Amino acid sequence: MSSSSQIDALTLAETLRHALGSFIRDIRSGAQTPTTSQSETLSLLDREGPLSVAQLADRRNVRHQSMRLVVGQLEIEGLIDKMPNPADRRSELLFLTEEGRARLTRARQARTAQIAERIEERLSEEDRRTLEAAIRIIERLC
Repeated sequence: MSSSSQIDALTLAETLRHALGSFIRDIRSGAQTPTTSQSETLSLLDREGPLSVAQLADRRNVRHQSMRLVVGQLEIEGLIDKMPNPADRRSELLFLTEEGRARLTRARQARTAQIAERIEERLSEEDRRTLEAAIRIIERLC
């Protein structure tokens, strides 16, 4: 790989990281959905099922104490609950409550609606086709 293509890849990577980060923060703010830490934790529990605080911290790549704070707030709000861990009686597993699942669904729907509204307001038909192609390219990066 030539040095110019490496520079181009690095430039593209930084531009993409910045654009996606700004987009996600702006959509979350506009849709008035939970903080990233709360939303990511709820999403993890939705995708993976019951997990311990340690497992959540590991998967989210945060400190155990930080995860405990997020979990505590989600418990206070009634979005998650605890159950005994059948594999380790000394620990508990956290799971989504019905309210947690409902809030997660509403948050996802609100963000999707916010994005759809922007697409309708700001993008031409040609832009929409370009966006569709860009999404396929981004999916290949996953």
